[in-house]
Amino acid sequence: MSDEFQQDAVGLLEGINSTRAIRRYRDESIPEKDLRDMLFAATRAPSGSNRQPFRFVVLTDSEKAKQAKVLIKQGAESVWRAKKTNDQYDQRSGADSASPKARMARTMDSYVENFDKVPALILPCLVRYREPTPMEGASVYPAVQNLLLAARALGYGGVITGFHHMVETELKNLLGIPEEVFVSCTVTLGKPKGKHGPVRRRPMNELVYGDTWNESPEWAVDPAGTRHTSAGPPRKPR
Repeated sequence: MSDEFQQDAVGLLEGINSTRAIRRYRDESIPEKDLRDMLFAATRAPSGSNRQPFRFVVLTDSEKAKQAKVLIKQGAESVWRAKKTNDQYDQRSGADSASPKARMARTMDSYVENFDKVPALILPCLVRYREPTPMEGASVYPAVQNLLLAARALGYGGVITGFHHMVETELKNLLGIPEEVFVSCTVTLGKPKGKHGPVRRRPMNELVYGDTWNESPEWAVDPAGTRHTSAGPPRKPR
C-alpha cells in the first residue's frame, strides 16, 4: 500500500454543501488505502483539551465483522419497525408512492434489509476519562463529520445511525469493547448506488439569528439557486 495520500478531487466547500446521507451502496469492497485515508482524516479532528479520546472500530469482511453487522441489523430492524409505525410512514402523504415520505420509507426498508451487507461499518467510540457530561460528544462527533467528508472526497458515501444501541451489550462482548467506552454511533460506508448532490435544508434565514432570537441578520441569505426542504419544524412567527 502506497504511503502517498490521495488528492481531494472535491473542493472543501463543495464537499460540505453536497455530502448527502447515503444508504444504498454498490456491492464493492473499500480498498484499504481508501479506508486509511478516510480514517486518517477522522483522526485529525479536534477534541477537548486535545485528548483525542476517540477510537474507531472498523468492520469490513472478517467473520467477526459479519457477526457484528448481523447483530446491528437486528437492532436496526427493531428501531425502524417502531419508527415506521409511530411516524405513520404508510399513511397520509406516505400513501403516495411518489411522495418524499414514501421514497424515504423505501430507502430505509432497503437500508435495514441490507445492513449486514454494507461494505464497511465504522463504530466511532469515546474513551471516557470522566463522568459523562453534556459536552462529551464534542470530542467525538467532529471526527465523525471528518470521516463523512473524507468519504465524499474519495467518491464514497455514508450515513450515521444509532441502531447499535439496541444490541450494545452483545456488540461490546463480541468486539471486546470495554464497558466504560461510549459507542457514539455507527457509520456505514460504501460506493453510492445513487449520487451526492446539493443537499436540501431549510432557508438559512430560518436557522441563523443575529442579536435577537428569531431575527435573522440581513446577510443570512442563501446563494442563488439554493433548493430548500419543508422538513423539520417551521419557523415560529415573530
